[in-house]
Amino acid sequence: MKTSLYTLLALLFSISAISQTSKKQEDQEAIKKMCGCYEVTFNFAETFNYSNDSLYKPSKTKVDKGLEWAQLVTDEDDKISIQHLLQVGNPADPQIVKHWRQDWLFENTDLYTYNADNEWTFEKLPTSEVKGQWTQKVYQVDDSPRYEGSASWVNVDGKSYWENTTPAPLARREYTTRSDYNLLMRGNRQEITDYGWLHDQDNTKIIRETGKEDVILAKEKGYNTYVKVDDSKCAAAAQWWKDNDNKWALVRAKWDEVFGRDKDLVLEEKVDNKPLYKFLFEEEGYEKEAQIDEVIESFVKK
Repeated sequence: MKTSLYTLLALLFSISAISQTSKKQEDQEAIKKMCGCYEVTFNFAETFNYSNDSLYKPSKTKVDKGLEWAQLVTDEDDKISIQHLLQVGNPADPQIVKHWRQDWLFENTDLYTYNADNEWTFEKLPTSEVKGQWTQKVYQVDDSPRYEGSASWVNVDGKSYWENTTPAPLARREYTTRSDYNLLMRGNRQEITDYGWLHDQDNTKIIRETGKEDVILAKEKGYNTYVKVDDSKCAAAAQWWKDNDNKWALVRAKWDEVFGRDKDLVLEEKVDNKPLYKFLFEEEGYEKEAQIDEVIESFVKK
């Protein structure tokens, strides 16, 4: 009788393990479907405002289009990294702009949560809280942190999507024109579609001050579509990455060392009146490991 019970338990455990492995593989496939060449449309509109100021002016509706190459950088069992590159200008001689990066970590317990004003709080989550989940870590163009959150990929009824709400810095389209709020609560949904994928956002613009309750200033809708096109259209961006990958691998390694300190992180906005990306985007002077390490470290407040 005991033998039969042990056999049954072993069988159930085996079935459960196979099911978990299959689910993880589905997740990995969904994430990697975001790689490739895409015609992108970025749509943002401020939907509601809650300001008491009668002269309040909402952000203008913004619609931008472009060609984007999403390069698979890391493909490991528990980590997938995708670097985005914009390809703009004359198709015969395009300009390549290093864009955002997204890392996906399976059952990750270490998070840096944004807390306004260029500050991130380090959090250690219990393993039970992230079981089966993927953390999406999103980085700036200079590979400094933006936002991250953990949730499960949902693969059901022919749909594959991941959604999470997490605090983030202002988007570039906003912090160059707005200073009346200092935190964006991002409601992110990544969904794989028949045309490519969709980044659907429901965002809240928040004023955060130490010792006070958060004040909601406005709501925003983002709807960014990534329509898959032949990879040959992004050949220039793919080649740019091959030519520059070594440099940016050094940048990522330095940031990994900073993040590995497992403590709260505060970054300078500028050093010598220049933001970090301007140092790193220079073609000369910031290509060697020692130079890269030094300039990144100069932005980390002690």
